Formats: sequence, C-alpha cells, structure tokens
Amino acid sequence: MGSDFAAALESWLRELPSSQMVYPRQLHHRIKYLFWRVYTPYHPFLRDTALALGIVKHEGRQNFLLGHITPEAIPEFIARCVERGYGNHFVAWNDDGQLASLRIVEDFERQYHLRIFEDGEVRGHYEYTPECYPILHLREIGLEDRRHIFNEHIGDLITPVADSGT
Repeated sequence: MGSDFAAALESWLRELPSSQMVYPRQLHHRIKYLFWRVYTPYHPFLRDTALALGIVKHEGRQNFLLGHITPEAIPEFIARCVERGYGNHFVAWNDDGQLASLRIVEDFERQYHLRIFEDGEVRGHYEYTPECYPILHLREIGLEDRRHIFNEHIGDLITPVADSGT
C-alpha cells in the first residue's frame, strides 16, 4: 500500500462515526456508562501510554479470521460496514497491521467486533464490551467465534475462509 494512500486512508478513518454504547437498564451498569462517557476521549492516550511504558503488553492478531478483501477494496469495505451499522471502535487495542476497528454493540454488555488489516485480512469476534466488563474484556474471557452472524452482516463483502481458529 503506497504511503500517500495509507495517509489518506488514516485521515479518512479518523472521520468515521464512532460506535455508540447502548444505555443500560441496570443501575450498576449505568454508573459504568457514565464513567465511559467522560473517560472515552482520554482512553486512547492512556492505553498507548500504558503500552509504551510496558505496563500492559499487546502484540499479534486476535483469532477468528473471517476472510479477505483486496487492500484496494478496504475503504469501500469499511464504508459498507458503516452503512450496515458498524461504528469506529477506537478504544480497542490495535493489532499488528490493523487499519480499522469497528463494532456493533448488541447491548451494553456484548458486542460484535471487526478488525480490518492492511493486508486485507478481516477478523471478527463476539465479546464483552470494555465499557461493561473491562477486566473480562482485557483478558479476552468470553471471546467467541460468531462466524454465522458475521456472515449475515458482511459475508457478501469478503472472500470467506473455512477455518476461523487463527
């Protein structure tokens, strides 16, 4: 991918609509919701600082490869995902080679999370939201392969792979 294209894509990605949290019904989740409404703008800085200082570590790519798109088709793919309800999930970790992180929240507790990579890989999983269960989310507890749901969402936009384990 050329540097001009990559720079233009990065600028465009910053303008994508953010995913929206669902307002929870339970009082104890509402407190978390309010905290994240205030904290979210600061999270990327604190996340990146914690990574740079070695307080937390993150490398590689998460499992659950869904399929591939051509690198040239990435902007169109992301635009189509946004049309289908996905939003920018900028608070997520950045996996190696990741260009975009998108999600659809099912409710305050669970989300469908897509990652799009510069080599055209598309990976996705179902998980707890970081807003509701940050420790479970951080430790990847409850991470699930929901290929059948992702195929309903985006199956017509990717070249699927048979095995989702890696």
